[in-house]
Amino acid sequence: MNIEVEAVFKQFPILHSDAFVLKKIEFDHLDEVFEIYSNDKVFEYCGIIPKHNIDTVKNMIGHFERDYNKRARVKWGIFAKHENDRLLGIIEAFDFNQKVNMVTIGYFLAESHWGRGIATEAVKILVDFLYKDVNVNRIQAEVMPLNDPSKKVLLKNGFIKEGMLRQATVWSGKGIVDLEIYSILKEDYVK
Repeated sequence: MNIEVEAVFKQFPILHSDAFVLKKIEFDHLDEVFEIYSNDKVFEYCGIIPKHNIDTVKNMIGHFERDYNKRARVKWGIFAKHENDRLLGIIEAFDFNQKVNMVTIGYFLAESHWGRGIATEAVKILVDFLYKDVNVNRIQAEVMPLNDPSKKVLLKNGFIKEGMLRQATVWSGKGIVDLEIYSILKEDYVK
């Protein structure tokens, strides 16, 4: 069985739990997106360089759409259902590998929303969607070794640490980095 890419790319998927909704980031969310991307702490352990210019961030929101239309990457805004639709963070799926039915995910939250279980629930929503609707077999995430909060999010969602790729990739602003690989397989999820 192949990945059902149409479930992802035919129209932008809106995903829900009781407390949160994952949906498209629009230009109206510019201030909240800027709050995330302009905070150096948010990207301390990410291969993303913080953006301190609001026009750069505005262009970036356009790039989210472009990447989606190219079927390269989906970036959902994580919104609280009961907080006036406030953007809390971003979660993404990318590198859809049809040969092995695999996808990579990543996520980051505005600093003001750290430590509240939001990323854990957002990952759960996305994992459910990727297994039930998109029919992937493997979901993986790459984490810098010092990023303990991110590792906890993955472990709480049933991901397994597979190991460390030493000096294996170049991340913007970080140079050559070690990355820990975490994954969950459909058979782990079904259990």
